[in-house]
Amino acid sequence: METNRLLPRIGIGAMLVAVEIGGVLLAPLMQSAGIAAFEDPSSAANPFVFILLLLGFTAVLLLLIRFGMHRLIRTIVLVSIGLSYVYIFIALLGSVIADPGPILAGALVLGGAAVLVLYRYPEWYMVDLLGVVLAAGVAAIFGSSLGILPVLVLLVLLAVYDALSVYRTKHMVTLAEGVLEQRAPIIFIVPKHRGYSFIRDGVGPVDSYRPETEGSGGRGALLVGMGDLIIPAVLVVSANTFLRAPGFGPLNVPALGAIAGSLLGLSLLLRFVDRGRAHAGLPPLNAGTILGFLAGCAATGAWAWL
Repeated sequence: METNRLLPRIGIGAMLVAVEIGGVLLAPLMQSAGIAAFEDPSSAANPFVFILLLLGFTAVLLLLIRFGMHRLIRTIVLVSIGLSYVYIFIALLGSVIADPGPILAGALVLGGAAVLVLYRYPEWYMVDLLGVVLAAGVAAIFGSSLGILPVLVLLVLLAVYDALSVYRTKHMVTLAEGVLEQRAPIIFIVPKHRGYSFIRDGVGPVDSYRPETEGSGGRGALLVGMGDLIIPAVLVVSANTFLRAPGFGPLNVPALGAIAGSLLGLSLLLRFVDRGRAHAGLPPLNAGTILGFLAGCAATGAWAWL
């Protein structure tokens, strides 16, 4: 029997908020540890450097897919994930340990353990749990080293690129299928059916799902790319890091507005997903996050970033 259709959507929304709040909490630790993606947060070149690196990495993976080098793809993905975990654990351990030797050793052990779990047992709940930690850490690194204007430019550029790569060139669909064939943990997975197993059932062709209205023949899980949750969280982290504005708890109002907007964007995206095809996630997600952020700035008069 299929689970309540609302529950998977709540699950994805909860993970989005967890990534955003986790990124905010990790950002000061990243700064204290000296971990940053860019030296100058305000540089207008930063978003274009990010896009160029993304295009280069994508081109390499597509080339490997074309030549059927799937094991190498999985190795590259896992190594990249492992390095990200090492940075995350360096920041976390550095907040409680002063000696750099044990910090590095502990980060290598914990990062290696996380990758080993994902390699040996990539079941959906392990992928989701470790994915939230990974996504929050990556969002913290980029959000704390990119100022507001560069982040806004980056979100607009990535939304356009995502739309073109899914609907026009379709190379992102090819990339997703090639990576997911190897059970690489780069997505968030929320089952729609009891007994679903990512290891056993996989996800099938990315662009050939039947809509929900076709009943039991539809998708077995709700899937959202990890980048679709990371990128909106980058603006949340940046807003909370670089803006002085009133707020509640650890979050200022512009960051809270960005979170609310990202959830609205996610709800729109999930309506598209119900139609049964692969859809670009960043256009609605980034648009909602930006509008929510701007609403938060309007409510508090926090326009110093302009």
